[in-house]
Amino acid sequence: VGPPCCVQSLACCCGSAACSCCCKCCPKIKQSTGTRIMYAFYFLLVTVLCVIMMSPTVEQALKDNIPFYSELCEKVNAGENCKTLVGYSAVYKVCFGMACFFLFFCIFTIRVNNSTGCRAAIHNGFWLLKFIVLVACCAGGFFLPNEATFLEVWRYIGAVGGFIFLLIQLMMLVEFAHRWNANWYSGVKYNRLWYAALAFVTLVLFSVGVGAVVFMGIFYTHPEACLLNKIFLGINGSLCLVVSLLAISPFIQKLQPNSGLLQPGVITVYVMYLTFSAFSSKPKEMLVIDGVNTTVCVFPFNSGSESDKKIVTALGTIILFGCVLYSCLTSTTRRSSAALRVCRNTEPETEVNTQTHRVYEYDEEKTGSGQNVLYDEREATIYSYTYFHFVFFLGSLYVMMTVTNWFHYDDHKIEKLLDGSWSVFWIKMASCWVCLILYMWTLIAPMVCPKRFVA
Repeated sequence: VGPPCCVQSLACCCGSAACSCCCKCCPKIKQSTGTRIMYAFYFLLVTVLCVIMMSPTVEQALKDNIPFYSELCEKVNAGENCKTLVGYSAVYKVCFGMACFFLFFCIFTIRVNNSTGCRAAIHNGFWLLKFIVLVACCAGGFFLPNEATFLEVWRYIGAVGGFIFLLIQLMMLVEFAHRWNANWYSGVKYNRLWYAALAFVTLVLFSVGVGAVVFMGIFYTHPEACLLNKIFLGINGSLCLVVSLLAISPFIQKLQPNSGLLQPGVITVYVMYLTFSAFSSKPKEMLVIDGVNTTVCVFPFNSGSESDKKIVTALGTIILFGCVLYSCLTSTTRRSSAALRVCRNTEPETEVNTQTHRVYEYDEEKTGSGQNVLYDEREATIYSYTYFHFVFFLGSLYVMMTVTNWFHYDDHKIEKLLDGSWSVFWIKMASCWVCLILYMWTLIAPMVCPKRFVA
């Protein structure tokens, strides 16, 4: 690491230069990609902080390992043993600051069409200054007046925003299913083996779906209990069968010749996953069997050791991070944004056309020993800056509600992330039905609104 690399890093942090994320040995990075990675990194940092705030294990470790911990907490006016910096109220305040940060940039970047203006330069650079602003926003949440009123109102705002974020996730899943089928179906023109690939993957998907129904029927139902599990397993399984038959029905095939069983296969697997997750999130039911109170309708691994539960919780938290970041980044491309119109007969919009890409190949920032940056947004933005920040705003609310267990936040801790609660159960079950309704709409929409689906 030499002086040129240090100068380039300083320009990235304090100036309007695009961010190169690594050193010279790494391949070129596009300006649009580097910017999104940096915002995702900020998002991840605050999310990790929220997880730490909800973990009594971390709190105890701080007490044991930091000298004069209690005295330090009193000096910063954080209460005894820093009680104001932990728990669900602290997470609400920190996420409020992060949400305000992204909402400000959402408004600030309205109608930015290329990267040459002042507002675009602020969006793509000044990372150190923006980090300071983010920290100030998160810290400012702890100085809000009328804390009780704020928490009550912010909780409902977070629930609405979190559910909208879930809705965007589900719409992206439906679009992914259609795009996958369209891409593989187009390959049939060049190689008939694509038929075999389609048939094999479709068979695997439906096998997994049927296997999931059988699995949940064995482990998550009981002859004398778990009535909700029986009802919802039957409803969701039946709805998956209905949309599968609808996808291959003659009147749908006439309007959408590419419609097949691959899309409902993807939807079926995801709905079964959500159903399984909802059953796992439901509070445990007890039944008296042979005079003994016995927990029923749970998978056997739930009775594992404490270390096993910690490993499962850690994996669940990592999966949460990955899903949120993936949804935030992939749902902000122009192609994915266009998918929100649910139009099936148009070709997917590519992010950068070939001619423009050839021009940008020579439009590089020479950064000495640092990674080269391709300025790929001179003439037009690759993604909507406003929508990008809006999705991260919703993602902030979703993380806030998920980490605090939605409406069952009392005595909650991150170690109980995978434990049951009725709020999580109903949210996941509602997500199943919304996903099925969205997919069903993509099938029947050409009949309802034929003018919008003219090729």
